[in-house]
Amino acid sequence: MRAICFIAILLLPLQALAAEPFARATVEDGGRIVPGQQVYVTVDVFAPDFFTSPPQFPLFDLPNALVTLPEERTQNLTQTIDGTQYSGIRQRYAVVPEAPGNYTLPAIAIEFGYSADGKVTRAVARTDPVSFSAQAAPGTSATFAARNVIVEQTFDRKPASLKAGDALVQTITITAEDTQAMMIPPLSASAVPGLERYAKMPKIEDGIPVDREPASRRTETYIYTTAAEGHFTIPAVEYRWLDIDHGEMKIAHLPAVEVVVAPAGAQTGIAPALAPASTPPFERRRLIALEIVALLGLAAVIWAARGLPAAIGRALSAGRARFKASRRYRLGRLRRVIATDDPAQVYAALQAWSRSEGFRTLKDWATIAHPNLPAAVESLEQALFSPRGGDFDRSRLAALAGVHGPPNSQKPTPYALPPLNPGNGSDSGNQVPAFTSR
Repeated sequence: MRAICFIAILLLPLQALAAEPFARATVEDGGRIVPGQQVYVTVDVFAPDFFTSPPQFPLFDLPNALVTLPEERTQNLTQTIDGTQYSGIRQRYAVVPEAPGNYTLPAIAIEFGYSADGKVTRAVARTDPVSFSAQAAPGTSATFAARNVIVEQTFDRKPASLKAGDALVQTITITAEDTQAMMIPPLSASAVPGLERYAKMPKIEDGIPVDREPASRRTETYIYTTAAEGHFTIPAVEYRWLDIDHGEMKIAHLPAVEVVVAPAGAQTGIAPALAPASTPPFERRRLIALEIVALLGLAAVIWAARGLPAAIGRALSAGRARFKASRRYRLGRLRRVIATDDPAQVYAALQAWSRSEGFRTLKDWATIAHPNLPAAVESLEQALFSPRGGDFDRSRLAALAGVHGPPNSQKPTPYALPPLNPGNGSDSGNQVPAFTSR
């Protein structure tokens, strides 16, 4: 029996050493990968207990490929390994191979902080290298592959109802799924004989909702100017792309557009000016004197009012500052944060509000401001700091946030230190609140 206890004691440190952070990477290939196709690489980072600072996912170089971090929220994970519960955060890289071949992603080093035995610990977790291959689709040489590509064009006016001297604005949008806007190639638009064409800088956008799916868009704008009457044709456009769902080339068509320019409208004639009647010399001098006096008066008014715009601007700025500093405005902002933002931002906003109300800590304010407020704050802390997560009553917390506390004489002493671990409802321990990654 003593030997069994001795062996168990020896194994305890080994179990503690086993609870170390780790990371892993996975390629979401979904089957065949072709050049120009966006490939997602999922990276999961795990740490025992909880994170105290968000993982820093670095970018890296990959020859003949474009690597980016899409603008999307990270995903929180939990996993139990050998009886130890781990908290995890998932991030996705987008990799676009530009040519056929084999691609190997290097080991990715991710820095973060986590809680180890109640202490903040800095760590670096590294993934193993992962590989994938890109093969050209048979009979194609496309460098742009995506899903559900839509090409559309609009005009700011009817092309067949112009007059000489008018300008016509053509807007072409290219919308595609499962790609990035910077990867969408431009159109090969042709010049129009008889019309001058000017191209504006293209506009690229990511994360556009299209039928509840995120998409990317490239917008190109052309301005045609007409100098003379006549009939002109903006040629048709063919836009080629590789459909990764079917592995074949597809073509989006824009039809040709007829432009009809009519002669400019006849201008109304100007009536001939009559010669003014002669004015006596004395009258001319009197008129000149009155003009000089009027100009001097106008100059004096301009001089006196030269500082008026600045004074008005200062008054408006001061008024805006007073309004934003008012309790009503700050309470409205706090309630909007409670209603819409994630728990970490709600918790930070409540801490700032409690200090503005004259309290040392959030707990002091919640305890004194209203009897039901501590339970609402504790629900938020459980949702934010507990590994099990959860949710909190946003409407109840927003309603209680605006209550006035008691007179200053009842507020806690400013020398009291804040609790070191608000997540478990006690004032002991030295754990640090976890951060959630966005």
